[in-house]
Amino acid sequence: MTSRRSFLKSASVFSAGAFLSPSLLAAPKTNIGLQLYTVRDAMQKDPAGTLAKVAKLGYTTVEGATYTGSQKFYGMDPAAFARLLRRTGLMMPSSHYRLGEEQDKGSPVQGTMLHGWDKAVDDAAQAGVKYMVCAYLSEAERGGLDHYKYIADQLNKAGERSKKAGIQLCYHNHDFEFAAQNGQLPYDLLLSSTDQALVKMELDLYWATKAGHDPVTLFQKHPGRFPLWHVKDMDNTPKHNFTEVGSGVIDFKRIFAQSSKAGLKYFFVEQDQTPGSPFDSIQKSITHIKRTLV
Repeated sequence: MTSRRSFLKSASVFSAGAFLSPSLLAAPKTNIGLQLYTVRDAMQKDPAGTLAKVAKLGYTTVEGATYTGSQKFYGMDPAAFARLLRRTGLMMPSSHYRLGEEQDKGSPVQGTMLHGWDKAVDDAAQAGVKYMVCAYLSEAERGGLDHYKYIADQLNKAGERSKKAGIQLCYHNHDFEFAAQNGQLPYDLLLSSTDQALVKMELDLYWATKAGHDPVTLFQKHPGRFPLWHVKDMDNTPKHNFTEVGSGVIDFKRIFAQSSKAGLKYFFVEQDQTPGSPFDSIQKSITHIKRTLV
């Protein structure tokens, strides 16, 4: 199984669906999406077959995870990948990207916010992407609060460019953004230092919860700022491992009840690691979601 760190270094980036409360003008409530990082190994071997299996399980939207590096979507140009999605009955409203401070063998990585962003935006638009998401900051890209201010500036610039193509930029969190530095959370700094019209958030419910922060409190403090969510559960063990939605301790009913306050448009099931076949895990997750959340 490919680790997230090695996946980032080799294929590119990692890491879809839609939930609609009555007050939200979003995709239909029946749409449930999958972040394709969950089935990354299968996507590398057989994208068409994998997407067909994802659709058969009941997912209707996906979130991309491999544009950076190849500057293609799973080895395909934007138009070809869009055709494949249509054939399988899927949509890809969102895709993940990188900041781009890291280098590959001494050279800048293209298709990132700092290198080749114009092409990335154009390709995203051609593929039908509506949200481009900064997926992850490597340890080298994090730094102190001053560097997070620099990152906020780059997010604003990238968001301004994507907005011209009708695409919303978002930032996806892990837990390190919630580690205080000099009494301030980098996540709070990113929220306050970015233009809320240019940069919104894809809240990873697992990582925020693991870091000790309540998603509902974030929604109340920053209403409308969270159009995208990652829905993954946390098991009841000392290690707080990933688990299938509904098999852990996160109170998704309480969180989903605040979808309108959050500004939710799409949510994406993601499970970074699975105990067996990822297809078994995503089937368990979607079964629970259909039964209890939508």
